[in-house]
Amino acid sequence: MTIHRRKVSVIGAGFTGATAAFMIAQNELADVVLVDLPDMEDSTKGKALDMLEASPVQGFDAHIIGTSNYEDIEGSDVVIITAGIARKPGMSVMT
Repeated sequence: MTIHRRKVSVIGAGFTGATAAFMIAQNELADVVLVDLPDMEDSTKGKALDMLEASPVQGFDAHIIGTSNYEDIEGSDVVIITAGIARKPGMSVMT
């Protein structure tokens, strides 16, 4: 019998994406791949590492990686897209 761990990829490692990724991992819904732009790769990897290091304290078991390589989302059961452009001063959320 093969046990398949679910894999969820979150595109966009900003506030929304990082929070979604952490909640998925914390609730052991799936292993998580957090993806953002190449110039944000260090930050994305850092966020994933912070989440991973919280796992013993929070008591969850999930693999979490941060990357800018879209090939890492291969085989994902679910892909969540939270990426968008940052609002400029005066822009509304609806613009």
